[in-house]
Amino acid sequence: MKILDLLKEKFDNNNLMTTLMIIIILGAIILIATSSLVEETSKKNVPKTVLYKESSISQKNSKIIEDYANTIEKKLEDILSKIKGVGEVKVMVTLEDTAERIPAINTTKTEEKTSEKDSKGGIREVFKQDYSEQVVTNGNNNNALVIIKEVKPKVKGVIVVAEGADDLYIKEKLYNAVKTVLGISGNKVEIFSSN
Repeated sequence: MKILDLLKEKFDNNNLMTTLMIIIILGAIILIATSSLVEETSKKNVPKTVLYKESSISQKNSKIIEDYANTIEKKLEDILSKIKGVGEVKVMVTLEDTAERIPAINTTKTEEKTSEKDSKGGIREVFKQDYSEQVVTNGNNNNALVIIKEVKPKVKGVIVVAEGADDLYIKEKLYNAVKTVLGISGNKVEIFSSN
C-alpha cells in the first residue's frame, strides 16, 4: 500500500489512472511481442518432421511374421475341423514379438603369457588377452548375413470359432488340441461356437 500512496502523492487521481492504464497497455504489448518472438524462434529451431518409409528389412520381417501366423491359422483350421463333431472352423492367432534371427559369429580369442627374468633374479610375468567377434557374411549374396538359427515369435493368444463348440465335450477337445499343438497355457486360448 505504501507504493500506491506514494503514487497518489506524485500524481493526482486523474493522472494516476491514466499512468496505470498506459503501464498496463505497454505491459500487454511487451508480452504479445515477446511471445510471438519466442514462437518464431522455436519454430525455426524445431527440425522438420521427415517421414521415412519402412525399411525393406522390417517389411520383410513383418511379412515373415504375417506368413507364420497365417500358416499356423490354416494348419489349425484344417486339423481342428477333422475332429469328430466339429464343423467349419476359423482360427485367429496373435504373436508376441518379431522373429529373431541369430547370425553366425566368427570369434577369435588369443592369450599370451610372457615371463622375463632381470639381472637381479626378479621375475616379471605379463599376461595379454585379446578377444574379437565378427559377424559372418556371405560374400556371394550381397554380403547377406549367415543365419545359424531363427527363433519364431511366441504365440500371444488364439481364438477359435467352430461349429459344434456349443457342446462342452467338443469345446474341451478343441481347447486341449490348441494348447497341445502350440504348447501354450490355457489362458491364451478362447473357444467360441459359430452362428
